[in-house]
Amino acid sequence: MGGLFDDLKNFRWLLDLLDIGLVAFVIYRIMLLIKGTRAVQMLLGLAVILGVYVSSQVSGLYTLHWILDNFLSSIILVIVVLFQNDIRRALIHVGRNPFFADLSYKEETEVMDELVKACVSMASKRIGALIVIERETGLKDFLEVGVEIDAKVSSDLITSIFLPYSPIHDGALVLQQGRIKRAGCFLPLSQNPDISKTLGTRHRAAIGLTELVDAVAIVVSEETGKISVVVGGRITRDLDSTSLKRVLTRLFEPREGKPKKKR
Repeated sequence: MGGLFDDLKNFRWLLDLLDIGLVAFVIYRIMLLIKGTRAVQMLLGLAVILGVYVSSQVSGLYTLHWILDNFLSSIILVIVVLFQNDIRRALIHVGRNPFFADLSYKEETEVMDELVKACVSMASKRIGALIVIERETGLKDFLEVGVEIDAKVSSDLITSIFLPYSPIHDGALVLQQGRIKRAGCFLPLSQNPDISKTLGTRHRAAIGLTELVDAVAIVVSEETGKISVVVGGRITRDLDSTSLKRVLTRLFEPREGKPKKKR
């Protein structure tokens, strides 16, 4: 009992509670970040290896214990290699570059309506499209290829870009700060082997990009006329105009009644 009282006596209530709270918050944010990703499966795999390591030590399996001991001695390097995309995504969340940073609520709503209108129109005509919307992470690394446009978001303009006879209809259309910035951009394809074989190049490019950055990708299938939204490498399919607008509104959270000041 004396040791317990000594520990309580030496407990720095303010600093230690703050320390515990920060660690708990960091763990919580990490769990949210990796939720629904392959990182969860890799963490489970590491947990199994750790369990085998402890069991080998207790049961006297010295060779197995020696192998796992050498493996776990480099665990920091292993974690960095296995979770490099997740670590990168977490670090770049420190800086912010919101899509609607320079727009009032009225302008936000107009952009959203034009975007939804264009997607629904192209879906009804079986016109394939890939639209990428920048959020917090800049997309400069992916804009080296493509045609610069820098125009106001318009459903007619978006549709015309993806018409089959347009020279830039095969690439991705990129929206930044509420404007159409570039078209005909090429994006990295996902290497995830678990992706359905029924998904085409546009869907794989949308998944590949959103695995690396926090952008939102909208895909209109040329074969089925279905609309999909991809975020964080996860795809939501078969959206209509109402569900598409609801998903985009939730992702970008436009704030009604709180117009933003122009910079």
